[in-house]
Amino acid sequence: MLESGSHRSELSQGRAHTMNTSFSEKFFERSKRVSPGGVHSPVRAFKGVGGVPRFIEKAQGVCLTDVDGNSYTDFCLSWGPLILGHQDPEVLAAVEQALHKGWTYGTVEPLSLELAELITSSLPWVEKIRFVNSGTEAVMAALRVARAATGRDLILKFDGCYHGHCDSMLVRAGSGLAEMAAPDSAGVSRAVAGESLVVSLNHLAALDQIFAQRGKEIAAVIVEPVPANNGLLTQKPEFFEKLSQLTKSHGVLLIFDEVITGFRVGFGGMAERTGIRPDLVTYGKIIGGGFPVGAYGGRADLMDLVAPQGPVYQAGTLSANPIAMTAGLATLKKLKREMPYQKLEEKTERMSCAIEKAVLRQTDLKFHIQRNASIFWPVFGSEEVREISQIPAIQKEMYARVFHSLLDQGIYLAPSGFEVSFLSTAHEDQHLDSLVQAFQGVFS
Repeated sequence: MLESGSHRSELSQGRAHTMNTSFSEKFFERSKRVSPGGVHSPVRAFKGVGGVPRFIEKAQGVCLTDVDGNSYTDFCLSWGPLILGHQDPEVLAAVEQALHKGWTYGTVEPLSLELAELITSSLPWVEKIRFVNSGTEAVMAALRVARAATGRDLILKFDGCYHGHCDSMLVRAGSGLAEMAAPDSAGVSRAVAGESLVVSLNHLAALDQIFAQRGKEIAAVIVEPVPANNGLLTQKPEFFEKLSQLTKSHGVLLIFDEVITGFRVGFGGMAERTGIRPDLVTYGKIIGGGFPVGAYGGRADLMDLVAPQGPVYQAGTLSANPIAMTAGLATLKKLKREMPYQKLEEKTERMSCAIEKAVLRQTDLKFHIQRNASIFWPVFGSEEVREISQIPAIQKEMYARVFHSLLDQGIYLAPSGFEVSFLSTAHEDQHLDSLVQAFQGVFS
């Protein structure tokens, strides 16, 4: 494996900052005085790539504009929900109309009903659904339902999968934790952490072993069907077949965390693509059209355990917020009507191959782009990465250098070497060409 130092000189030229970032720098200093780390979600602080985060003032289509007036072609897309780009005209018109009617009622209303009917009529494995305010909240509730349904306490998760920041899931997770000194969060009690079992991804023998030893104690297995918070760790079909087989034979519920992949890799998400029918599924991001939202759903008998129908308590003042429901409904209706998924996947493949050729033509650096549908992740190694132990040792440092070189060329990727980036329907050929040319410029 090549050491990053061998490429230090050729990359350092691309790190010369040419943009004026004075206002972002001032805002960041002010923000650090009033908020932890100056941010409201860890990875926004640029800790994984260094430098000062850009304070964004507005966005349109695929363009971000910061407080200093710098423009960037956005491939982060608010971490995935903006599959139609910023301020899609249809979504914007629906939201503007809804705002004039009111933005929270604290009552039942028709918008969440219509969105729930659209989802349950389109996805056979979602017989009933409950809207919440975040993916974390959705996961927390789904786990509670699983424990109530089975009468068991243990949850099996996978090393490298991230399921939000509820205590029992902060055990060898991904996302912003990949940038911290320790993989577990402080403040999580040993008792709570002890309710989670962790197995490495892609290890079928380990799955057999853990089910043989603890299968009768496990309430549910939760998995990102495309782990995308600690690299894009694409799994083989056999992995999901084994999961389905083991959970059914041991009376364990299977939970797909499709907060990222739901309506992103296809209208039916990874449940549709794998042909595996989960017992419960969690959603977020796209189903709110960029507004704060989450949801959990699944088999009717399981969802009927939720209050007020059943004994599993879960509530939320702003759950099914009418503006978020409006944005999600407009987004999903457009996606179902236009079905842009094949075109998005083809664009992602063409762009990724062009970047790989541009980089490998100019350097002996080992490099490739892992992708799944319209999700992509630059990897500074030549081997396919399926588990976090396979992530190249130079990934963090090399990505940070390339990230800043691209940023200076007006390209905004996810600000972490362990996070993924996305395409939207608003990305046109010239935007993809600009990304390819920017990568080429880094190594030229």
